[in-house]
Amino acid sequence: MRCYCCSSKSFDECCGPFIKGDKHPSSAEQLMRSRFSAYATAHYQYILETYTKEKQQGLSVEDLAQSAQGATWFALKVHPTLAASSVDSLVGNLVSSTEDSSIDSTVHADAKVEAVTNAEPISKTNLKSISKPITKPITKPNNAIVEFTAYYFENKSMYQLHETSNFSVEDGKWRYHDGVLHDDCGKIKYGRNLPCVCGSNKKFKQCCATKSR
Repeated sequence: MRCYCCSSKSFDECCGPFIKGDKHPSSAEQLMRSRFSAYATAHYQYILETYTKEKQQGLSVEDLAQSAQGATWFALKVHPTLAASSVDSLVGNLVSSTEDSSIDSTVHADAKVEAVTNAEPISKTNLKSISKPITKPITKPNNAIVEFTAYYFENKSMYQLHETSNFSVEDGKWRYHDGVLHDDCGKIKYGRNLPCVCGSNKKFKQCCATKSR
């Protein structure tokens, strides 16, 4: 089965080992992808554990589950970000040196993201309200940014969440800190005969549109 994060790999080769705890993401992008897959598969404990320690305060698995209630996350697109790729390349050695040799250092290159950013319900009425300014400037080599668009269905309507996210390394592991939502977040219309947003090369109506039922 193709991974939920829309990479070219299967779930067991891509995000699965991270969510199961068998491996740790070696880049901010890998963590972002795995958190999206965790939302798609309702692994909220993993989502909680991959926040920075500061952001974990006041959050719970129940909060995260409630925030995602009613949303079906189905596709991710990672946008090329020079800052993110540059910082990731600098941090790669840092993470590798603090983790065991089992860590997969592959960075998925195909641009196909990170899901809910705060413990609040996601809908057309409150997408903007969950956006919080990045509280820590990205000025150190153990920080990185990733821009992505995540797609989901809610009440049979299609929505997108477009965010620029802030990640940092804590105790040798990548963690999600916070992010800023873009103005194009919210309900969208997408032609049923257009190529599916997941990158499958199928028409939308023959692919992910079926998940809205």
